[in-house]
Amino acid sequence: MNAGGDAPAGAYTPSIRIAVLDTDSGFVTVLARRAEAAGWHLSRKTGPVPPRDLVAMKLNALLVDPAVLGDEAWAYLERVSEMLPDLGLVVCTGRSTVAQRVKGLRLGVDDWMTKPCHPEEAIARLEAVSRRRRRGRQEHEAPPLAAGEMEIRPDRFQAFVGDEALDLTRREFELLYLLAEERGQVLEREQIYQRVWGYAMAHGDRSVDVFVRKLRKKLEALSPSWTYIHTHFGIGYRFDPEPAGIVEEELRPAEPEPLPAPEPHSQLLHTSDTSR
Repeated sequence: MNAGGDAPAGAYTPSIRIAVLDTDSGFVTVLARRAEAAGWHLSRKTGPVPPRDLVAMKLNALLVDPAVLGDEAWAYLERVSEMLPDLGLVVCTGRSTVAQRVKGLRLGVDDWMTKPCHPEEAIARLEAVSRRRRRGRQEHEAPPLAAGEMEIRPDRFQAFVGDEALDLTRREFELLYLLAEERGQVLEREQIYQRVWGYAMAHGDRSVDVFVRKLRKKLEALSPSWTYIHTHFGIGYRFDPEPAGIVEEELRPAEPEPLPAPEPHSQLLHTSDTSR
């Protein structure tokens, strides 16, 4: 692994707190040196840290090698993602399959790196996810959005119908909030992926469709009398709350108009000519 030269002064965002769950001592040592030079606070861990302890650490980002988590790796990543929606989550591990990377990203991982990797790249990716999370927090300080019979609460990463919560995951909330902010606008799948997942959508990736389907299911369960998300086939989705019956009415064929009653035949056609 080539550690490279010292990082240029002022190259990083200051005051970032990160934790690293990894047993690769050489990599972590170089990473810690770079983080210290950038004015960051880095905590080294060689095993899983309970999510409640991560909350107390007030981290901006977490770098994880799933190899140190064993068979509980997927469950751990999902639990951390759910409990700490503001935390930037980056995986840095050995060889992995496309299916594994896709699964991790869908569980809530923000970025995925393959070892061996340059610590400078790891620092840059940690900074990037921290920056995105910081922007997200600023956006979520906005006031609640009212839509149909639903209230979207950015401060709580949730949406409510009356007193009942939709119980959204972080990714589902970010998708809902994006669509609601762009109410009435058709957003292409690629646009949605870029803005919610944070990078370009791979060819054939159906994550947006999968998450829209999950979101619709939760919306329909608590607000069945409204339709919120409309599909534009081959393009993307539009958020526009409407009473559910309106859409059904528009799609239902119009009733045919009754044919007019036939006029009675003129008696002249049936009267015999008696003049002959």
